[in-house]
This record gives sequence, structure tokens and C-alpha cells, in this order.
Amino acid sequence: MTVMETTSEATGTATAADTCAGPPERERRPDGRDNYTISEVVAFTGLSAHTLRWYERIGLMPHIDRSHTGQRRYSNRDLDWLGLVGKLRLTGMPVADMVRYAEMVRAGDHTYMERYELLEETRRDVKARIAELQDTLAVLDRKISFYGDAGRALASERS
Repeated sequence: MTVMETTSEATGTATAADTCAGPPERERRPDGRDNYTISEVVAFTGLSAHTLRWYERIGLMPHIDRSHTGQRRYSNRDLDWLGLVGKLRLTGMPVADMVRYAEMVRAGDHTYMERYELLEETRRDVKARIAELQDTLAVLDRKISFYGDAGRALASERS
């Protein structure tokens, strides 16, 4: 069972608990495969093997299937989850919050409101950072325009 799955208490069967990982990046994966080594996942995601093992150790990727020789075997669901984790990292969400989110996903549907609140809070933080970056970009644009105009004026004086 992956982070993306949970066990239904009534039936004991695995059900999809969180499908918000986004569309799978099929173009980056061999068709018809659902079994990847850690080195293949490194190539697909750009994450290091150390990072993947760390994610597993801290509970961000709590259960990775293993081959009969003990080699990690990642699934397409695991890759989708890693895609979501990558997006959460880009938001600036603390690792502790990502782990808490993963725990809520595993806990089941009764955590939807908590997940909603965590993601809403993250969204507010991202929007604030975007506004700050837009202000910063406006300052840069003004400076670039100033130096461009000044550079053209100096060039025309010299010619």
C-alpha cells in the first residue's frame, strides 16, 4: 500500500484516498510499467537516492514495496505522490507539514477538513509570496528600464 492508499475499515480493501497528486507524467515513464527501481525513480524525479530513502524514513513515503532481494520497487502511484511532494516543496511547505499531510491521507476520509485547512493555509502563503515577487519584479523592471534608457542616451551622446 502506498501513501496514496488507505485501508477501508469496513472491507479491509485498499481504496484511493487522495487523488490530488495531479495528472501522471506518462511521457516520462515507460508505457505499461508500474515497477521502478530507486535508480529509475532518481532519473524520473531528479531526487537523489538519499532523499528518497530519507522521505521513507521520515514517513513521507512510508511504505515502498520491496523485491524478494529487498530492493525498493516504486509504483506509478509512488511517482505521482512524489510529484505532489515536489509541488508542496515548491510552495515552501515545511517538511513536518508534508509529513503531517501524508499521515492525514493515510488516516482516511475523516481528515478531509484538516487537509483542506493545511492546503488553504499553504495557498495563502504562496499567494503572499507571489504578490511579494510581483512587487520585486516591478522594481527590477523599473531599474532595467532606467538603465536601458540611460545606456541608450549615453550611446547616442557618444555617436
